Amino acid sequence: MSKQSRRREALLYHAKPKPGKIQVVPTKKYATQRDLALAYSPGVAEPCLEIEKDVNNVYKYTAKGNLVAVISNGTAVLGLGNIGPEASKPVMEGKGLLFKIFADIDVFDIEIDTENIDEFVATVKNIAPTFGGINLEDIKAPEAFEIERRLKAELNIPVMHDDQHGTAIISAAALLNALEITEKDIEQVKIVISGAGAAAVSCTRLYKAFGAKAENIVMLDSTGVIRKDRENLSEEKAEFATSRKIDTLEEAMQDADVFVGLSIADIVTPDMLVSMALNPIVFAMANPNPEIEYNLAVATREDLVMATGRSDHPNQVNNVLGFPFIFRGALDVRATKINEAMKMAAVTALADLAKQPVPEQVNIAYGETKLNFGRDYIIPKPFDPRLIAKIPPAVAKAAMESGVATEPITDWQKYEDELYERMGSDNKIVRLLVNRAKTNPKRIVFAEADHLDVLKAAQIVHEEGIGYPILLGRKEIIHELMEQIDFEADVEIMDPKSDEQTEKLNEYAEKFWRLRRRSGITLYAAQKLMRERNYFGAMMVNEGDADTMISGYSRSYPSVVRPVLQTIGRFEGVSKVATTNLMLTKRGPLFLSDTSINIDPTAKELAKIAQMTNYTMKMFGLEPVIAMISYANFGSSKDPHASKVREAVALLHKSNPDMIIDGELQTDFALNPDMLREKFPFSKLAGKKVNALIFPNLDSANSNYKLLKELNNVESIGPIMLGMKKPVHILQLGASVEEIVNMAAVSVVDAQQKEKRERDLKNRQS
Repeated sequence: MSKQSRRREALLYHAKPKPGKIQVVPTKKYATQRDLALAYSPGVAEPCLEIEKDVNNVYKYTAKGNLVAVISNGTAVLGLGNIGPEASKPVMEGKGLLFKIFADIDVFDIEIDTENIDEFVATVKNIAPTFGGINLEDIKAPEAFEIERRLKAELNIPVMHDDQHGTAIISAAALLNALEITEKDIEQVKIVISGAGAAAVSCTRLYKAFGAKAENIVMLDSTGVIRKDRENLSEEKAEFATSRKIDTLEEAMQDADVFVGLSIADIVTPDMLVSMALNPIVFAMANPNPEIEYNLAVATREDLVMATGRSDHPNQVNNVLGFPFIFRGALDVRATKINEAMKMAAVTALADLAKQPVPEQVNIAYGETKLNFGRDYIIPKPFDPRLIAKIPPAVAKAAMESGVATEPITDWQKYEDELYERMGSDNKIVRLLVNRAKTNPKRIVFAEADHLDVLKAAQIVHEEGIGYPILLGRKEIIHELMEQIDFEADVEIMDPKSDEQTEKLNEYAEKFWRLRRRSGITLYAAQKLMRERNYFGAMMVNEGDADTMISGYSRSYPSVVRPVLQTIGRFEGVSKVATTNLMLTKRGPLFLSDTSINIDPTAKELAKIAQMTNYTMKMFGLEPVIAMISYANFGSSKDPHASKVREAVALLHKSNPDMIIDGELQTDFALNPDMLREKFPFSKLAGKKVNALIFPNLDSANSNYKLLKELNNVESIGPIMLGMKKPVHILQLGASVEEIVNMAAVSVVDAQQKEKRERDLKNRQS
């Protein structure tokens, strides 16, 4: 994209369809006169009086506790310099957008028209009662130091100048990991800091807090090395003045272990890089162009660990990794300040997160095949969904331990769940599912392992400890793909068509023939079928050579269901198998059945589908609350389509009186507890939150599941097979890596559950 095109696109983005990037959205109803009377006069007087009695009630009755002010005077904007308060407003709005999308924090941006420190401080102090926290932004040094120092001392809410501390926190996390990778000791390394502004000073102070020694640090400003014998040094520069008799960056770089650039582009030459110590660490963070261009640097030193401020290179030092989550943790314990302990906790949490296995959705978002902790991955990526659940708790705990939290957290699991829910995605059930699978991993057949996404899913399953993959497919292709994604584990690989599997193939064919010989299957036909992976894999599960299987990534659903049903068959008492899809909606997990198999089930079959869904939901640790869906409500239509659903409900109320199930119901009544309670107070569902919908036919179930998935961008797990004798699950055609991993976890938990059921049955029989 040309510079002119980029300029036009940026201007259009900010101007259309309405100017700016943020807006105020009401959180209460306002449609009626009654609503308005509660929102304003006369109803608003009541919370006002409660706050007058106890000022802390402001957190109970207003948005203060989740509201941060992003404040600037526009004197040091993103490398644009002193452009004034109005010109800085797009940046402050952008900061507000980042607060919201990354940590669900609301923001008012405040642009102050003064460069006078006293006036600035007075203005912020006067408006501070509105906010739960203050984020200072783009204020030039040295004024920024004094403004932050005074506001932190004079206010009882968190104050942070992100230009200083954000960069410091992220780069410190990167530095700790870079030092670990290069096997260097922070107390011993020689560090060069290019730049002496607010960010450079804050970075250096934080590095010292983690053990860097003052005598090993050299800082430079625009006139050269900051030495003790220089005159008229500011207080901040004097703090980092060196006694070494050097004057230039070139001299400072000789034998240095670490270079941190917060200055200007292209001031580091290849020769300077060559003069550094072995395994040098270079953080060239000038934006938009670093102190040395990335490709030039890595071409100069193969042993280099490098970070920049740019998103198009590895190891981006991006403040969005810090400030949203630091404020989130501070707000959630109602901290009176953001102190050193909280910043250091954020550093440690970020550094630790980079060492953990990376979710596949992060690989996809950044176009990576596989991110692993190492020279090109020393800090997490900004869109890593785990940040919201890792950084705020670390910050909150540090606030509590250091005595600045006024509302301590006691239930950390509940807090973590709340953090995930803030981001509009209920991942609790997925974490529960994966954790449960890890308690007793099973052998999982991946029937299409010579497809890259399937193999990547198998790798994650292996690395996360969810299960033990058994890979079916052409060995040479699988080995080639494994090398491509650095999948080096010792896992079983089998090709049913190879001579190596002849003995096992004949064994399976013989058993399959005995199973199906009265259904027209000859021994020759059985041997031929066993060369197909879905038959071979299903027989592995049937004969106990594997615990579960997943397939369907590259083939149509019916073509995979058929061999599974012929080989494994249904659970005792089940006349027809079915499927359910788990939808991870904003209102919580919602099961939809039957989404894939039964076209027009009878009343008895609908009742059985509901029973199997009920059982499966309990496997997930959920209490099922099930609505039987129709176009009618409780007998309002005598049409056979509605009567069928009503008959299924009657059967269930008689055979399973303890099940929380009712219908027939229209979908809106099923999902709206207030409406249901008001119109149908007699229903077993009244006052309860429905978490499963049983549809009357395949048309409605499949259409609704896909509509939810596409229109609302709802994550889906499934279709989950119901009623199978052994745990085999079938993917949707072209499932994502994440969906395959989730289905693998489902299959492991299903195997655990069936194993327990068999064990319990044997115990009862004995």
